[in-house]
Order: sequence, then structure tokens, then C-alpha cells
Amino acid sequence: MGNETVARATPAVTSGAPSVTATIAISVCLAMPDRAWLVQLDLVPGATVAEALAASGLEQSVGDLDLAHAAVGIFGKRVVRTRKLVAGDRVEIYRPLTYDPKDSRRRRAQHRQRLRTADSSA
Repeated sequence: MGNETVARATPAVTSGAPSVTATIAISVCLAMPDRAWLVQLDLVPGATVAEALAASGLEQSVGDLDLAHAAVGIFGKRVVRTRKLVAGDRVEIYRPLTYDPKDSRRRRAQHRQRLRTADSSA
């Protein structure tokens, strides 16, 4: 699986606040089955997850990405898009599950049961 890393400096995102020179460094990442993106951003303190997603440019870079409906989180924990970011946060864009984990466990358990039954009858 190849990885594509996009690293670039992005102008600070402001939320109608007066010009602020201090910024916080955060990253936005997305992993697809065939490649991954990691975008480093410098944003103004108080920037939200939604502002980071917009500043990342990933929606334009990844054709089939629907950021409006994608679940997002920070370091593996789902968050709302209005959550304010702090320096060092990694915003993660989650894609829908391909398979239901419960169904996958059920299929594996049935397979193991069939193997046990076949071994005991042999």
C-alpha cells in the first residue's frame, strides 16, 4: 500500500477574530485502502475541527470524499466539528466500515465451529 503525504504550510484560518500572529500546529489525516494523506496545518488558536477540515484541502484532493457526512475524530475518539483544537491535535477523517464487525465475528465463529466438527468426525 503506497502512502501519499501532503505537507504544506497553510495560512492561518481566522474565525472573524482580529489578526493573530500566534498559531497552533495540527495535522489532518485520512487513510483509504490504497493510500493515506497527512496534511500539516498552522491555524489560529481557537480554530475548530470544521475549519481544519476546510483548510486541509482534502475534499478537493480526494475525489470521492464527502467531508460533510464523514465522521471525524481526534486521536481515535469521535468529536463534533465545533470542537476547538489545541496544538498537536491530529484530526482524523473516518470512512464507513466495509463490513459490520458483528457479522464478521459471527462468520469466523461459524467457520471455526465447522472446522471443529470436521476434525471430531475424522
